Order: sequence, then C-alpha cells, then structure tokens
Amino acid sequence: MEDLAGPLAGRDPLADEELTFLLGIAFQVVLAEFQHRLGEAGYGELRPAHGMVFQILYGEGATSSELAERLGMTKQASGQLVTELENRGYVQRQEHPQGGRRRLVVLTDKAIAHMQVAGSLLHQLEGEISAQIGDDEDLVSLRTGLSAVIRAVVDRDIPPLRPLW
Repeated sequence: MEDLAGPLAGRDPLADEELTFLLGIAFQVVLAEFQHRLGEAGYGELRPAHGMVFQILYGEGATSSELAERLGMTKQASGQLVTELENRGYVQRQEHPQGGRRRLVVLTDKAIAHMQVAGSLLHQLEGEISAQIGDDEDLVSLRTGLSAVIRAVVDRDIPPLRPLW
C-alpha cells in the first residue's frame, strides 16, 4: 500500500470531494488491495462477488433463488454463478432438507479454507490501514461515522451488501 503520510501532512485535496465519491473510492482501493492479496494467497480466480456468495451460504447454505434475491440478480445469473463455483470446487448442490425440486447450495471445505484466509487478510489489511491513519481511536471514529451515515439514510433495515453489476 502507498504511504499515506505525504497527503496527510497538509490539507488533502480529497477532503474537499463529495462524500459519495470518497466512499466509493475508499471501497474501491481497499477492495483492490484485498483482491491483490487474495491472488497472492492463491485465490486469484475468485472475484468479490464470489466472496459475497460465500458470506450468504456460510452456515446452512441457500437455494439458488434465495441467493439471487440476496445478491439482487436474476435466478438464471445466480444459477450460472453457482455452476461456476461448483466447477471450481467451492460449492456443491445437495437435496433440500424440505424435499421437492429445490436444491440447497452449500460451501465446501475449499470455500471454508478460502474464507479463513480472506478473513485473516482483511484483518491484516485493516490493521495496516489503522496504523497508517493513526491510532485505534481513529478507526473507531471512522466506523462510528460510517455507521451514522448509513443510519441517516436507511435508519433500521440495513440492506445487504451487494456487488455492483
């Protein structure tokens, strides 16, 4: 990651940008760095949308239709995503416990291992960001501020994080 001391030494011109731009760029650069590190850890074939699928399926799994609804995509696109991940060994389809034609999509051990690596990398990256922006209190203030922004717009029902298709 780039050393942030230079821009933070004086008034950073980014501080004058619109909030939506700053939120978007912050998300974009942190996600890009995270993806880079995942690639170095052997998971270069996975995209951010795959990680969101893993988060949704973690635990009891979900049907392809439920996955589509949570991701904000069509059932057909969800099915294609599941097939892609199944072919790569990250998910498997099982009979649904309630029977019928529905199939339950669940994570494999390979996906669980990825999630452990990803979680470790995220914590490491967050620690590095925290060290560069200041002490832990600065990160707590950032979290509190971002939470306030979210609550100011949606109040109670926080929508799921969805990939931008």
